[in-house]
Amino acid sequence: MGKNLNRRNFIIGLLTTGFIIATSAGKVLAAMTEKLVLSDEEWQKRLSDEQFQVLRKEATERPFTSPLNKEKRDGVFHCSGCDLELFTSDQKFDSGTGWPSFFDGFKDHIETRADYKMFYPRTEYHCARCGGHQGHIFKDGPKPTGLRYCNNGVALNFKKKG
Repeated sequence: MGKNLNRRNFIIGLLTTGFIIATSAGKVLAAMTEKLVLSDEEWQKRLSDEQFQVLRKEATERPFTSPLNKEKRDGVFHCSGCDLELFTSDQKFDSGTGWPSFFDGFKDHIETRADYKMFYPRTEYHCARCGGHQGHIFKDGPKPTGLRYCNNGVALNFKKKG
């Protein structure tokens, strides 16, 4: 009987540990994608004027003005509003358009919607955490996706790997 009790306690211990780990991992994932909602006043304190106009008012920065156009180092591009990872340097390419461009991104970190401000439909994308406007998606990018995520440079921060 002592052997069975030990085996049962061992199995119960494993199940309990697995449950605790799974619950903790779920909380970490939820915290990563939990929405960040701030007032315009709070965003204005947190962002530069240009970042506020782009991220919160959906403005577009002038082309060829972002230093991120020439960024070639290995790393990750984060939303400048909330620091959520959006793109890796492996996903970046030179589109010649004047804005940092990517052929793919972190899918769960990007949300899209239709934009009719130019009288024809475009796909606008935003940071999934803070809703910050990043840019537009076009179907003229390179393989493997054929997409071009045309991003406002001020909407991103680059963090070098290592």
